[in-house]
Amino acid sequence: MSAATPSPPGHGNVDAVPRSPGQIFRERLRRKKIAMVGAAILAILYTLSLFAGFFAPYPYDRIDKERSFHRPTGLCFQGGRLSVRLYKKVAEPATYEASADGSAAALRFFAKGEPYTLFGFLKCSTHFLGVDHPDAPLFLLGADQFGRDILSRLLYGSQISLSIGLIGITLSLSLGMLIGGYAGYVGGGVDFTVMRVCELIMSIPGLYLIMALRSVFPASLSSTLVYIIIVAILSFIRWASSARVVRGMALSLRERPFVLAARALGQTRVRIVLKHILPSTFSYVIVAATLSVPYYILGEVVMSYLNVGIQEPEASWGLMLNAAQNHQYVQDYPWLLAPGGAIFLTVLAFNFLGDGLRDAADTKSA
Repeated sequence: MSAATPSPPGHGNVDAVPRSPGQIFRERLRRKKIAMVGAAILAILYTLSLFAGFFAPYPYDRIDKERSFHRPTGLCFQGGRLSVRLYKKVAEPATYEASADGSAAALRFFAKGEPYTLFGFLKCSTHFLGVDHPDAPLFLLGADQFGRDILSRLLYGSQISLSIGLIGITLSLSLGMLIGGYAGYVGGGVDFTVMRVCELIMSIPGLYLIMALRSVFPASLSSTLVYIIIVAILSFIRWASSARVVRGMALSLRERPFVLAARALGQTRVRIVLKHILPSTFSYVIVAATLSVPYYILGEVVMSYLNVGIQEPEASWGLMLNAAQNHQYVQDYPWLLAPGGAIFLTVLAFNFLGDGLRDAADTKSA
């Protein structure tokens, strides 16, 4: 038979390179277009958050009392350049109209502005956008009741609202995996005790526990300490449900041949759990982490919205929505709801990505 003889029908290509489970998972995930959209949105949001000082036109606490509730500044082309319209206050409270002569100030990219710190140690003064005209504030999303730029506060606030989800889910899932995996493998009294503790924690209403624990601490705490407290409280509430699921997976894995072989070789319980049980749960953990991050983000939003979270003059998305409690504000100045749009977009993107990861990890789906 010559080398050019075609393969019989129904037979695969014998020269095909076998793919690893990781490669198959990535290929399946790339076919989920909606998941890729969610991943792209999250990549943009976290990039903006990481470089908030650069993309924000002003510091988050910069107050301009003369421009309270300033409307979003419009953009136009003047003299062949992208420019910012000039506005003046024509009535109280906070009614602004564009200048009658249509004057505008040129918009500048990579402009020098107020200094800020990047990554906590790098001193910078270059901003992505800026204007030189003193009467042309750059309020692309408008200003709040104190004349603070909403876009700048939105970007700085994302550093708290977005990071709290990643840190919280890392703590709770790590704790849940370790405790649930060990309890499921060991069984007996350890398993019984751990599961009863998990059920006790899960029976406590989360919101009331958050508010009760937060009220124990003085209201004068710094925002850094409040941030740590929020992460700790949310992680404490969430680890129990993860532990129960991982424990169930460990029960089904502990009699598998590779676990029995490790036990026969004399490996310790902790080593078996860490090297054999827990790695087999990673497919669940990745999906659960992605789908659970919105819980932490919304938890911070609720706490800040109820004035038991981040406090003024710091910025977080929940704190910024406090002004929306006044229905008159919302009716007259709808741009105050911009943080709500950011929260909606973030939660939606995480859900899109989580659904895609779940489908890609499901070996029974097409």
